[in-house]
Amino acid sequence: MVLIATPSALLPGLGSDGKQMVALIALFAAALTFAEYKTTYPGLVEFRDAPPFNRIRFMILFITVFFLTVIEKAQVTPTTLSTLFNALGIMVGNALDFPYSPVRLAKLMLADDASEAQQMAVATAAGMAYLISLLGLMVFVLVLKLQSWPNQVGGFNVWVNLPTFDPTASGDIVTRLERDARLNVAFGFLLPFLIPAVVKIGSAGFEPLTLTSPQTLIWTMTAWSFLPCSLLMRGIAMSKIATMIRAKRRTEGVEEGSGYLPA
Repeated sequence: MVLIATPSALLPGLGSDGKQMVALIALFAAALTFAEYKTTYPGLVEFRDAPPFNRIRFMILFITVFFLTVIEKAQVTPTTLSTLFNALGIMVGNALDFPYSPVRLAKLMLADDASEAQQMAVATAAGMAYLISLLGLMVFVLVLKLQSWPNQVGGFNVWVNLPTFDPTASGDIVTRLERDARLNVAFGFLLPFLIPAVVKIGSAGFEPLTLTSPQTLIWTMTAWSFLPCSLLMRGIAMSKIATMIRAKRRTEGVEEGSGYLPA
């Protein structure tokens, strides 16, 4: 609820209808999250019983939304904190805005006649969001190594933590986990480059994306940076689980490719 309500709470100019819509979406998200974590059976949330995967993912999302909101606040009602965040965002955006970089390609989502101020705003938001995602990914990898994730008492339940992954389907589960891990890592790496191109091609014949509204800019740049980061985290986690299952089989004396499982 706090995550979804942060931009509308900190930024002025949102009408009563918009606030009601934000409140409705926030309540729905809170109810969905509460139901997912309180029910015994899995639903849609992956790695529900394998902390701190979802905690790190949520913190990346929240910090991104908060930082971009404070940066946008500097354009409307500047304060000392918002001015500091805006200056930091401009520095990061300029540093990451080089040819063929994700930040440079993110500016392709703008209309051709976008002003220099709009391009700077997008570069600032994209640079800050991309940096937060990279730092969050580094934190996840560090925690994964230091805590030997998932390292749970009672073992790792694939059904609960990967509800959309069917371990009984054809093929060896380790092979399928490694294949899905590679696909997630590949898509996570390519998405920051593919999303601007898809938006540019999809806007042909329609009104181009302007990103003049602070709310639109915040959520667009957040999704642009968070979705690839989430896919990379999922790929790394699935690769770790595959390695764990392979090591467990080796410990119990099950040969790779033998077709047998321990009783």
